[in-house]
Amino acid sequence: MMPGMSGMQVIERIVEADPAIDVILMTAYYSTESAVEAIQKGACDYLNKPLSIERLRERVDRLLAEIERRQKASRLDAEMLDTCRFEGIIGRSPLMLEAFARINRVAPHFRTALVTGATGTGKEMVARALHHLGPVAAGPFVVCNCAAIPENLVESELFGHTRGSFTGATHDQAGVFEHAHGGVLFLDEIGELPLAAQAKLLRAVQNQEIQRVGSPAVRKVNVRIVAATNRDLRALAAEKLFRDDLYFRLSMVEIKLPRLGDRKEDLPLLLRHFVDHFSALYGKPIDGLTRRAEAVLVRHSWPGNVRELENAIGYACMMVESNRIDVADLPDHFQREDTPNAAGIELVSVDEIQRIHARRMVEYFKGDKVRAAEVLGVSRATLYRLLNPRAETAAAGDS
Repeated sequence: MMPGMSGMQVIERIVEADPAIDVILMTAYYSTESAVEAIQKGACDYLNKPLSIERLRERVDRLLAEIERRQKASRLDAEMLDTCRFEGIIGRSPLMLEAFARINRVAPHFRTALVTGATGTGKEMVARALHHLGPVAAGPFVVCNCAAIPENLVESELFGHTRGSFTGATHDQAGVFEHAHGGVLFLDEIGELPLAAQAKLLRAVQNQEIQRVGSPAVRKVNVRIVAATNRDLRALAAEKLFRDDLYFRLSMVEIKLPRLGDRKEDLPLLLRHFVDHFSALYGKPIDGLTRRAEAVLVRHSWPGNVRELENAIGYACMMVESNRIDVADLPDHFQREDTPNAAGIELVSVDEIQRIHARRMVEYFKGDKVRAAEVLGVSRATLYRLLNPRAETAAAGDS
């Protein structure tokens, strides 16, 4: 209740000046609503008057230790980034290390491989790693998005066509199999390929032979196949929506990529990587993220996986005006998530939580403070202090 400017406005001005600053708010007018508002505006703690200097000292010491820990972790992440990078893929979690080991073992030998995982997990990067680490690294790497090909052009796209073989075929054209001869063909979204085309694809994969549409001539190719999908091909095959013989042929080697939500220990490294990338791309000196922004990103479930994270950090690096990304710089939906409900907890101080719990215990035992103290595991004197913090502070002042 300061004259001229409220405490909430002070927080806004401080955070506007430097989003990395940690702010502790002290008030004699506590309410859950004001605590929530303060946290949303950038406060990291919320203390009630009368103020205990000892408790304030503890909070400040805790914050300083946290800042030191974060700075050390940031330095370590920057140092570890190169050592945790595998063929452009970043990860140090057990799930990703397992995927890296499988890629290394498979790359020299595979003829067909299936890469599975949700959208945005990096399936094409795995395909490129298999190509780069394999014996045909000097050969071409050709990408074919099966979901983007019109059904009536699938055969032509895969195997090519001759002039006049269909309306619009004005000249001979090679398909992706011929373009990938001597290298790797990446068939993305293989689960979207029509059943009619799957039989012809199976023959090409098995025999390394193709026929252009409109031509009886058989052409030999030497192509390694990496197929990728975000769908369960085994389940599709059981429902007769995908050929089981093609599935078994493609899945001789399967590499599964985890969702970002299942490997959140990789999040700090990925954040460091994308901040460095976009900082250099946009020519802006960005050191990292504030504590508040990191907390929001850690809470997020990441349904779009690494691609969603890349887009979010790219947007934030465009919007940020200081050297640290804050919540306000993130896309709008992340700012809506910056609430107590999103965190799954009520954002109040630890002291206030203890007082609320003590009052509830006394109410539960119908005013029996002796029984409440026993259940809480504290002395009656401690319970009285929890119930009457003002009286405790006043007594300390008198002494």
